[in-house]
Amino acid sequence: MIPALACLLLRLAVAQPVQSTTGYTKIEYRVAMRDGVRLYTSVYVPKGKPGLHPILLERTPYSAGPYGTNARSDFDGSLKFQQAGYIFAYQDVRGRYMSEGQWENIRPPLKPGESGTDESTDTWDTVDFLVKHVPENNGRVGLWGISYPGFYAAIGAVHTHPALKAISPQAPCSDWWIGDDVHHYGAFFLQDNFDFSAWFDVPRSGLETDHRGIDVDRDDLSAYDFYLNAGTSEGLNQLYAKGRIPYWEELEDHPNYDDYWKARSLPSNFKDVHCAVLTVGGWFDAEDMWGALHVFQAGETNNQVKENYLVMGPWYHGMWADGTGRVFNDLDFDADTSADFRDNIEFPFFDRYLRGGGEDAPAKATVFETGRNEWHRFAQWPPANLRPFPLYLDSNQLLVTEPPSTQGDDSYVSDPARPTPYLPEFAVSRERPTSYMVADQRFAESRSDVISYRGPVLDEDLQVAGPIDVDLWVRTTGTDGDFVVKVIDAWPKDSTAVSPKGVSMAGYEQLLRGDVFRGRFRNSFEHPEPFVPGQPARIHFKMNDVYHTFLKGHRIFVQVQSSWFPLVDRNPNQFVDTYRATPDQFVSATVTILHGPEQQSKITFGKL
Repeated sequence: MIPALACLLLRLAVAQPVQSTTGYTKIEYRVAMRDGVRLYTSVYVPKGKPGLHPILLERTPYSAGPYGTNARSDFDGSLKFQQAGYIFAYQDVRGRYMSEGQWENIRPPLKPGESGTDESTDTWDTVDFLVKHVPENNGRVGLWGISYPGFYAAIGAVHTHPALKAISPQAPCSDWWIGDDVHHYGAFFLQDNFDFSAWFDVPRSGLETDHRGIDVDRDDLSAYDFYLNAGTSEGLNQLYAKGRIPYWEELEDHPNYDDYWKARSLPSNFKDVHCAVLTVGGWFDAEDMWGALHVFQAGETNNQVKENYLVMGPWYHGMWADGTGRVFNDLDFDADTSADFRDNIEFPFFDRYLRGGGEDAPAKATVFETGRNEWHRFAQWPPANLRPFPLYLDSNQLLVTEPPSTQGDDSYVSDPARPTPYLPEFAVSRERPTSYMVADQRFAESRSDVISYRGPVLDEDLQVAGPIDVDLWVRTTGTDGDFVVKVIDAWPKDSTAVSPKGVSMAGYEQLLRGDVFRGRFRNSFEHPEPFVPGQPARIHFKMNDVYHTFLKGHRIFVQVQSSWFPLVDRNPNQFVDTYRATPDQFVSATVTILHGPEQQSKITFGKL
């Protein structure tokens, strides 16, 4: 052990205060869990603030540092928290950075009657320690976090400690097979996961204040070429990971929605919660939009918790935590949405339950309407009295409001050697940008492997809310295949609007919602089955919710394709192991979209 680390461990053992951040005293603890494992926890207590104060806790796998005499220069959330004298606490979760124990991704909760520890027991033990040992606390704790810390915020409320009065899971990763981060309906999000795992999932050798991943020589290639050259996820393992990322192999061993994934599903385990819950998400979150929507719904159905609230804003992943939130890529929301959330929703929520502030409870759902750029409050989400508004795929690649009277079809060739990119700048892009969630989709129209269905020019505003139902009838010459569906808000070609970046919005085809479904799971997530070549099959799934108004003069487009690369791994078009497929198993397939009176392919919105 290096001397500096040894000194740090000694200091942690006696919880020595460190005079540090202006206005705060930092204290470091090693909090013992019920099995004896000690978790590093740093606490910042305000100086010169008389009285007792609530504690805001974040449990994180991303480091609770800085460690030792170094201290944070600022804290999360609205400045109102600091002005009110809140105590801030940060903890390295079990097995990460300076906390002892064995690390496990999305650690599954204990089964009823099962002994041991999980994230719920670790949270209970931590909260119990904090209220008994942190000076000047008022005995009330709030738990919050974004992304992975959002998962810990939610799972930490299961079997709630009496002192835990409020939690805010924000963009919580919730089900890594159905809709968050790792897979969407069984399709593996290749680029995000390898970029992340090459750092995050490389095991540590012991306690550490900094975490290093593996060095990957990408030979200055674009992400498209880098992942295409690697071939598969197993190709990445053989060429670069070389067995140094055990979790990568763990993912490959669980391609179906088996007990491994079900045990780790947060919504199905979000039970026995006895505190106020404010779940937060973004309409343009590429990682964990599904998690925010479904943790909120789990709070409604599993707990019947009266104090269960949702906020959905016009944000990418974590965008609400910093800055004004007025602009994203080529969109201007005409309001400081992030600052407004922090000051007028997040702070009053915690203050109500942690200090007994006089603020009213938030609305059940506080939701930003894109298109019109307005905040709305609802008594439930999705809103009551939504009417189905189907748009049918029809001949001549049209979208129509009535079922087609004649049978038709449209075909394209899905070639794994030339997969459809998800970015216009795919030839040079090296990282996955947040902006792809709203990017102009005109680049895809030049591809022969993309079909664009176009609705008429709207003669009045069309307001839609809730999930988008996708119902496709298809056939393929292969035995497997992916189906990517994109819903697009097409701006008028004569629009004079200019984006905040100076881009003309005339003819802009803004991605509103897009998702992918791996065809082998069309009848069962647990038991995949091949397509019968040439035989019609139904692909039916729901895309994440929207609250959007297609403005008068705009049009609705729907694009259908079979790859979204390298965002999603390539499907070999054969019923084989996609993670470990050999080069000869990747074959071209002709994919046909069917539409007509018997096989109605359609996209259905909820209309307000």
